[in-house]
Amino acid sequence: MDRLWTPWRYGYISSAVPPKGCVFCVKAAEKKDTQNYILHRGKLNFILLNLFPYTNGHLMIAPYQHVATMEETPEVTLAEMMRLTRRAETNLRAVYRPDGFNLGMNIGASAGAGVADHIHMHVVPRWTGDANFMSTIGETRVLPEELPATYEKLATLDWGE
Repeated sequence: MDRLWTPWRYGYISSAVPPKGCVFCVKAAEKKDTQNYILHRGKLNFILLNLFPYTNGHLMIAPYQHVATMEETPEVTLAEMMRLTRRAETNLRAVYRPDGFNLGMNIGASAGAGVADHIHMHVVPRWTGDANFMSTIGETRVLPEELPATYEKLATLDWGE
């Protein structure tokens, strides 16, 4: 078996305590934006880095309101979410220069949602060739940048709203 050593991650995984309740609701209510990697707080939604990113710059946009489906989400919340998604694409393109993006939601546990009862939009920068054997065969992701560095690059950008 091959091993990929990432000792800098030990501090994160050994200190991570899962929140009681919805992770998005908890993070939105706390006043710890830097520790929670919250990049921007809009009127109805907020932007935060994914703690388990697929690629560098992988972020999410979640409403403050605890809603499980787009169907039950107010139009104004969805409209702001899409404006923030567009802004995320612009900012990530400027910083990381990806070849493309995956944008999307997994609604419900059967659709693969890790947090099934609170919708959130994923914005994932992609590069030609980033779906190499490490992810598809080795079930391993190689990320060249730690989350604090990603946060530092993105937190000072203009997110609008």
